[in-house]
Amino acid sequence: MPEDIGGSERMLSQWQQSIEQKAERYQEMAARVQGMTISEASRDGSVRLTIGSNGILTHLEIAESARDKRMAEVSAEVMRTLQRAQSRIPELLQQAMAETIGTQDETANVLFNEAKRNFPTPPHEEPAPPPVGREMRFGIEDDDAPAPPPSRPAPPAPPARRPARRPDEDDDFGGQSFLS
Repeated sequence: MPEDIGGSERMLSQWQQSIEQKAERYQEMAARVQGMTISEASRDGSVRLTIGSNGILTHLEIAESARDKRMAEVSAEVMRTLQRAQSRIPELLQQAMAETIGTQDETANVLFNEAKRNFPTPPHEEPAPPPVGREMRFGIEDDDAPAPPPSRPAPPAPPARRPARRPDEDDDFGGQSFLS
């Protein structure tokens, strides 16, 4: 019977040591991941940003060259660049896991899959359409119909004229109140 108790104590000791080692590796992984930052620039260099390992924007620079773009184009470029940066998080997380806790760990795989779900690969970017004149159009556009030529503004209407006064008309009511 004493041998069974000694064997159980060794088994518990090994189990405790294994848990402590695993906890240290997880802490090391957490420290690496927490210290990660990802920087990304737009294709034309007009937007530069940095995010933390949680995907939150920590730094944003918009270059002077963006001044010539429409604000909608600049904001779309910021979002595309942010998505590209965030899509790199799963890869960096997997690398940190491989170096610390290993990729065979079930918890590591859950974390990795969660990161892939939260930060997917951005959709394929289409080339930007050529800039169009800065004009606003309202109404329904028909893709098949040719664009109407720019219309010229209508000439201003002449000012309205008062009808000519008759000589017997009196505007001052003869010194009397018009209310009486």
